[in-house]
Amino acid sequence: MNELNYYVHPSAYVDEPGVIGSGTKIWHFCHVMPGAHIGQNCVLGQNVFVAGQVIIGNNVKIQNNVSVYTGVELEDDVFCGPSCVFTNVTNPRSQIRRHHLYEQTLVRRGATIGANATIVCGAAIGRYAFIGAGAVVRGNVPDYALMLGVPARRKGWMSRHGHRLPDPDSEGLMVCPESGWRYQEVEPGLLRCLDWSEDEPLSTKGPPMKRGFTRT
Repeated sequence: MNELNYYVHPSAYVDEPGVIGSGTKIWHFCHVMPGAHIGQNCVLGQNVFVAGQVIIGNNVKIQNNVSVYTGVELEDDVFCGPSCVFTNVTNPRSQIRRHHLYEQTLVRRGATIGANATIVCGAAIGRYAFIGAGAVVRGNVPDYALMLGVPARRKGWMSRHGHRLPDPDSEGLMVCPESGWRYQEVEPGLLRCLDWSEDEPLSTKGPPMKRGFTRT
Protein backbone atom coordinates (compact mmCIF):
# COMPACT_ATOMS: atom_id res chain seq x y z
CA MET A 1 0.00 0.00 0.00
CA ASN A 2 1.31 3.46 -0.93
CA GLU A 3 1.60 5.48 2.27
CA LEU A 4 2.70 8.66 0.54
CA ASN A 5 0.32 11.62 0.66
CA TYR A 6 1.05 12.33 -3.00
CA TYR A 7 1.02 10.14 -6.13
CA VAL A 8 4.00 9.15 -8.28
CA HIS A 9 3.43 6.99 -11.36
CA PRO A 10 5.64 3.86 -11.42
CA SER A 11 7.43 5.11 -14.56
CA ALA A 12 8.46 8.41 -12.90
CA TYR A 13 11.65 9.08 -10.94
CA VAL A 14 11.62 11.26 -7.83
CA ASP A 15 15.11 11.66 -6.39
CA GLU A 16 15.80 12.35 -2.72
CA PRO A 17 16.08 14.54 -0.82
CA GLY A 18 13.20 16.74 -1.88
CA VAL A 19 9.85 18.12 -0.80
CA ILE A 20 6.50 17.23 -2.36
CA GLY A 21 3.20 18.53 -1.00
CA SER A 22 0.14 16.47 -0.24
CA GLY A 23 -2.29 15.80 -3.05
CA THR A 24 0.30 16.33 -5.80
CA LYS A 25 0.27 13.95 -8.78
CA ILE A 26 3.41 13.15 -10.79
CA TRP A 27 2.58 11.26 -13.96
CA HIS A 28 4.30 9.09 -16.57
CA PHE A 29 8.03 9.46 -17.28
CA CYS A 30 8.56 12.53 -15.07
CA HIS A 31 11.90 13.17 -13.37
CA VAL A 32 12.17 15.29 -10.22
CA MET A 33 15.78 16.01 -9.23
CA PRO A 34 17.15 16.17 -5.67
CA GLY A 35 16.43 19.43 -3.86
CA ALA A 36 13.27 20.33 -5.76
CA HIS A 37 10.36 21.82 -3.77
CA ILE A 38 6.88 21.06 -5.10
CA GLY A 39 3.80 22.34 -3.29
CA GLN A 40 0.40 20.86 -2.58
CA ASN A 41 -2.20 19.72 -5.14
CA CYS A 42 0.07 20.14 -8.13
CA VAL A 43 -0.15 18.10 -11.34
CA LEU A 44 2.93 17.23 -13.38
CA GLY A 45 1.88 15.78 -16.73
CA GLN A 46 3.74 13.26 -18.82
CA ASN A 47 7.49 13.77 -19.33
CA VAL A 48 7.94 16.76 -17.02
CA PHE A 49 11.45 17.48 -15.71
CA VAL A 50 12.00 19.47 -12.50
CA ALA A 51 15.58 20.41 -11.70
CA GLY A 52 17.12 20.69 -8.27
CA GLN A 53 16.47 23.90 -6.28
CA VAL A 54 13.36 24.67 -8.33
CA ILE A 55 10.47 26.01 -6.24
CA ILE A 56 6.92 25.21 -7.32
CA GLY A 57 3.99 26.54 -5.28
CA ASN A 58 0.57 25.07 -4.59
CA ASN A 59 -2.03 24.09 -7.20
CA VAL A 60 0.40 24.42 -10.11
CA LYS A 61 -0.47 22.59 -13.34
CA ILE A 62 2.42 21.64 -15.63
CA GLN A 63 1.36 20.00 -18.88
CA ASN A 64 3.28 17.41 -20.92
CA ASN A 65 6.90 17.84 -22.05
CA VAL A 66 7.90 20.81 -19.90
CA SER A 67 11.34 21.20 -18.29
CA VAL A 68 11.57 23.50 -15.26
CA TYR A 69 15.24 24.33 -14.83
CA THR A 70 17.24 25.58 -11.87
CA GLY A 71 16.58 29.28 -11.39
CA VAL A 72 12.86 29.05 -12.15
CA GLU A 73 10.22 29.67 -9.47
CA LEU A 74 6.51 29.09 -10.08
CA GLU A 75 4.19 30.64 -7.52
CA ASP A 76 0.77 29.26 -6.57
CA ASP A 77 -1.87 28.56 -9.25
CA VAL A 78 0.48 28.85 -12.24
CA PHE A 79 -0.47 26.98 -15.43
CA CYS A 80 2.26 25.83 -17.83
CA GLY A 81 0.94 24.66 -21.20
CA PRO A 82 2.33 21.71 -23.18
CA SER A 83 5.94 22.01 -24.33
CA CYS A 84 6.46 25.53 -23.04
CA VAL A 85 10.12 26.36 -22.51
CA PHE A 86 12.15 27.91 -19.71
CA THR A 87 15.82 28.85 -19.97
CA ASN A 88 18.40 29.78 -17.34
CA VAL A 89 21.40 31.07 -19.33
CA THR A 90 21.14 33.85 -21.92
CA ASN A 91 24.39 33.05 -23.76
CA PRO A 92 24.99 29.29 -23.50
CA ARG A 93 28.07 27.66 -25.02
CA SER A 94 28.81 23.96 -24.86
CA GLN A 95 32.52 24.61 -24.18
CA ILE A 96 31.97 27.12 -21.34
CA ARG A 97 30.51 26.17 -17.97
CA ARG A 98 28.09 28.76 -16.65
CA HIS A 99 26.39 26.82 -13.85
CA HIS A 100 27.27 29.62 -11.43
CA LEU A 101 25.62 32.19 -13.71
CA TYR A 102 22.10 30.79 -13.83
CA GLU A 103 19.59 33.61 -14.11
CA GLN A 104 16.33 33.72 -12.18
CA THR A 105 12.86 33.50 -13.70
CA LEU A 106 9.81 34.21 -11.54
CA VAL A 107 6.30 33.32 -12.64
CA ARG A 108 3.90 35.03 -10.26
CA ARG A 109 0.66 33.68 -8.86
CA GLY A 110 -2.04 32.62 -11.30
CA ALA A 111 -0.13 33.29 -14.52
CA THR A 112 -0.74 31.15 -17.61
CA ILE A 113 1.98 30.19 -20.09
CA GLY A 114 0.59 28.87 -23.36
CA ALA A 115 1.70 25.85 -25.34
CA ASN A 116 5.14 26.15 -26.96
CA ALA A 117 5.75 29.58 -25.46
CA THR A 118 9.34 30.42 -24.52
CA ILE A 119 10.31 32.39 -21.40
CA VAL A 120 13.83 33.76 -21.76
CA CYS A 121 15.54 33.75 -18.36
CA GLY A 122 15.77 36.84 -16.20
CA ALA A 123 12.10 37.74 -16.58
CA ALA A 124 9.33 38.14 -14.02
CA ILE A 125 5.86 37.21 -15.25
CA GLY A 126 3.17 39.17 -13.41
CA ARG A 127 0.18 37.83 -11.49
CA TYR A 128 -2.54 36.40 -13.75
CA ALA A 129 -0.66 37.39 -16.88
CA PHE A 130 -1.46 35.31 -19.95
CA ILE A 131 1.33 34.30 -22.34
CA GLY A 132 -0.18 33.17 -25.65
CA ALA A 133 0.79 29.97 -27.41
CA GLY A 134 4.12 30.23 -29.20
CA ALA A 135 5.01 33.64 -27.77
CA VAL A 136 8.62 34.46 -26.86
CA VAL A 137 8.92 36.55 -23.69
CA ARG A 138 12.18 38.50 -23.34
CA GLY A 139 11.45 40.75 -20.37
CA ASN A 140 9.18 41.49 -17.45
CA VAL A 141 5.43 41.15 -17.92
CA PRO A 142 2.85 43.24 -15.98
CA ASP A 143 0.04 41.71 -13.93
CA TYR A 144 -2.96 40.67 -16.08
CA ALA A 145 -1.14 41.37 -19.35
CA LEU A 146 -1.99 39.42 -22.50
CA MET A 147 1.29 38.77 -24.31
CA LEU A 148 1.35 37.57 -27.93
CA GLY A 149 3.87 37.20 -30.72
CA VAL A 150 7.62 36.93 -31.33
CA PRO A 151 8.93 38.82 -29.50
CA ALA A 152 5.92 38.97 -27.20
CA ARG A 153 4.16 42.31 -26.85
CA ARG A 154 1.18 43.27 -24.75
CA LYS A 155 -1.96 43.03 -26.87
CA GLY A 156 -4.52 43.64 -24.15
CA TRP A 157 -5.50 42.62 -20.65
CA MET A 158 -6.82 39.34 -19.20
CA SER A 159 -9.15 39.00 -16.25
CA ARG A 160 -8.55 36.91 -13.16
CA HIS A 161 -10.95 34.34 -14.66
CA GLY A 162 -9.02 34.12 -17.94
CA HIS A 163 -11.10 36.29 -20.28
CA ARG A 164 -9.76 39.00 -22.55
CA LEU A 165 -11.05 42.28 -21.21
CA PRO A 166 -12.98 44.66 -23.50
CA ASP A 167 -11.97 48.22 -24.21
CA PRO A 168 -12.55 50.62 -21.31
CA ASP A 169 -15.98 52.19 -21.01
CA SER A 170 -16.64 55.90 -20.50
CA GLU A 171 -15.50 55.58 -16.87
CA GLY A 172 -12.31 53.75 -17.79
CA LEU A 173 -13.61 50.39 -16.53
CA MET A 174 -13.18 46.96 -18.13
CA VAL A 175 -15.62 44.25 -16.97
CA CYS A 176 -14.93 40.51 -17.01
CA PRO A 177 -17.78 38.78 -18.88
CA GLU A 178 -17.74 35.78 -16.53
CA SER A 179 -17.34 37.29 -13.07
CA GLY A 180 -18.56 40.84 -13.59
CA TRP A 181 -15.47 42.10 -11.77
CA ARG A 182 -14.26 45.53 -12.80
CA TYR A 183 -10.71 46.34 -13.84
CA GLN A 184 -9.05 49.69 -14.39
CA GLU A 185 -5.69 50.80 -15.74
CA VAL A 186 -4.69 53.00 -12.81
CA GLU A 187 -1.61 54.19 -14.66
CA PRO A 188 -0.14 53.25 -18.04
CA GLY A 189 0.76 49.56 -17.99
CA LEU A 190 -0.65 48.96 -14.49
CA LEU A 191 -4.02 47.19 -14.19
CA ARG A 192 -5.94 46.68 -10.96
CA CYS A 193 -9.08 44.74 -10.13
CA LEU A 194 -11.51 46.92 -8.20
CA ASP A 195 -13.58 44.02 -6.85
CA TRP A 196 -10.88 41.61 -5.68
CA SER A 197 -7.42 41.61 -4.13
CA GLU A 198 -4.56 39.54 -5.55
CA ASP A 199 -4.09 38.06 -2.07
CA GLU A 200 -7.61 36.59 -1.95
CA PRO A 201 -8.68 33.23 -3.41
CA LEU A 202 -10.82 33.07 -6.53
CA SER A 203 -13.66 31.45 -4.56
CA THR A 204 -14.93 33.07 -1.37
CA LYS A 205 -16.27 29.74 -0.11
CA GLY A 206 -13.02 28.63 1.46
CA PRO A 207 -9.80 30.02 2.95
CA PRO A 208 -7.05 31.26 0.64
CA MET A 209 -4.30 28.83 -0.27
CA LYS A 210 -1.17 29.48 1.74
CA ARG A 211 2.28 29.09 0.35
CA GLY A 212 4.14 26.21 1.94
CA PHE A 213 5.27 22.66 1.50
CA THR A 214 4.58 19.36 3.20
CA ARG A 215 7.59 17.25 4.00
CA THR A 216 7.32 13.53 3.44
